[in-house]
Amino acid sequence: MTASPHFSLTGLRALAALALALALTLALSGVPHPAAAAGAESKPKTTVSVGLPSAPLLVQINQVALERQGPKRAIVEYVGDAEHGRYTVLRDGKPIKRGELQPLPAFTAWAPGKRYFSVDFSDAQQAGRYHVEVSIDQRQARSAVVPVRDDAIFATAGAQLLGYFKRSRHTDPADRDLPIFQTTRRVNAWGGWQDAGGDKGKYLSHLGYANHFNPQQASMAAWVLAYGAHARKSLFAAHGLQTQVEDEAFWGADYLHRILDADGYFYTTVFDQWGTPGAVRMVTGYEGAAGTYTALYRSAFRAGGGMAIAALARASMLAKQSGRHGEFDGAQYLADAERAYAHLRRFNPQYGADGKENIIDDYTALMALVELHNATGQSRYLDDARARAASLIARQQADGGFVSDGGRRPYYHAAEAGLPVISLSAYAGIEPEQARRQRALDAIGAALKHELAITDAVANPYGYARQRFQLAHDGQAAGEVLEGFFIPHRNETGYWWQGESARLASLSAAMAVGGRALAEHGAAGYGLSADRAGYAQSQLDWTLGRNPYGICMLYGFGRSNPPTVLESAGEMFVGGISNGITGAVGSDTGAGIAFAPGPDSEQWRWVEQWIPHTTWMLFAVMAMSGEEAR
Repeated sequence: MTASPHFSLTGLRALAALALALALTLALSGVPHPAAAAGAESKPKTTVSVGLPSAPLLVQINQVALERQGPKRAIVEYVGDAEHGRYTVLRDGKPIKRGELQPLPAFTAWAPGKRYFSVDFSDAQQAGRYHVEVSIDQRQARSAVVPVRDDAIFATAGAQLLGYFKRSRHTDPADRDLPIFQTTRRVNAWGGWQDAGGDKGKYLSHLGYANHFNPQQASMAAWVLAYGAHARKSLFAAHGLQTQVEDEAFWGADYLHRILDADGYFYTTVFDQWGTPGAVRMVTGYEGAAGTYTALYRSAFRAGGGMAIAALARASMLAKQSGRHGEFDGAQYLADAERAYAHLRRFNPQYGADGKENIIDDYTALMALVELHNATGQSRYLDDARARAASLIARQQADGGFVSDGGRRPYYHAAEAGLPVISLSAYAGIEPEQARRQRALDAIGAALKHELAITDAVANPYGYARQRFQLAHDGQAAGEVLEGFFIPHRNETGYWWQGESARLASLSAAMAVGGRALAEHGAAGYGLSADRAGYAQSQLDWTLGRNPYGICMLYGFGRSNPPTVLESAGEMFVGGISNGITGAVGSDTGAGIAFAPGPDSEQWRWVEQWIPHTTWMLFAVMAMSGEEAR
């Protein structure tokens, strides 16, 4: 993501003029450095367009790694009259399985005239390098090669996912002395991570003016890193990554300490209108496509405050466990978390644009309270967690879906749709009273059932997670409740829509974490039932190459990566994940499909790397790795 819909930075354009090979890089394989993507072009492209592949026969597969005991599925796309075909699965170049392609229901929403088939080789559970060969109507095609092993994605890409955060660190000393919008004050907001490839702003959350769109950004990253280093220490240590993840977790906690105001609120945004020449970099809120500065710079729970509290509380536990800390110590992290919660407990509604709490306040505050209880054991945090969990559960409809507000606006989110279930699962883990715990578990079960039902309600060859939404009218969601694959382009933000790599990973994590909270012990992979394991795998597979474009959004991995478009989407880091695929340009409802159709000024919607994508991918593969997933 970049927050800007018209990313036209003079400085980046000048740099682009000196750069080599900003062409489409559809030939990456293995794990090369981004420099390896520089191809034969000697000057930047001025237009980038990526259409659906036109080959009559394609085999799409996860291009990064598949779990040895998990679901393994390739999707075959075919244009022609034949109704049958055959496949061969090969391990290390040797055939191990042959059979008839399984036809999938007719699907015309993205590419009229195509037929779809599947190849399921989940029963192939020996480690190795696999690929699938297919023949239909005297045509042949083969998939990318994918390694199959235990802790597959974590073992293959974990070090680079972690490395993305270090490569994204913001270290400009100017941030040690920044003004606060419409005040005479100056503060130290140094550190943290730049938000996206082309956006060196720093956000706990953005889009707050639209009330229901806040994504958890830097604060979510800080929590995932601290949680991973603390709660999943054995997993990181087994792969030689414990020191690295601790360092990054403390880097994030230190930044949160610096941006905690003396009054007890966090600064939501450090912003310079996406690098616009002449714009003053400052602590501020912003609104709309023009990036207009506003006074909405005090973070509500939903604007990153809740997850910042959760991150600091977990960082305090990590410091105690490891005997290490960052610039500040564990006692300081915990004191910050408690002070910030006490402040938001009193003032939170005042910090939302509409003065009302909504579902995002509920689930982020619930995460804060669970972590405060974990860190302190104090009953007052459990009491407040019970109230937040009850408020969240009250927003659930009979079919398991949630509403965002006190009315009928459906909950949908392009970055963290799985977080309500994850927060309820965390709460269930600390609730000692069986009746209360069971209410939370029932809500989790209903929510997961809803996700499976809405996704399977239509022909859906890739198993892409569908969602319920309303279109915006005069800045407010209203009218008929609709369903679709991608978020609507006509929404309350007025301009913001993009690919949903973070959303998909969050739903994978929710299916894994929520399924285990329900004490599920399925044998289909990740300790889940077949439908839940397949759903969780499908969302990650889409981002990692099993999609209609055959593009792996995780840069530096797979056979094909997104193009580099410096002047719109900024720099690309190994381990970073691009926004991804969207509905067709010009579709209010997000129907159809598009990836990087141009022009350059809009490429950020698909190509730009954004910190929530790697954050959620890391959390999802943690949840689906090691003993926790067995």
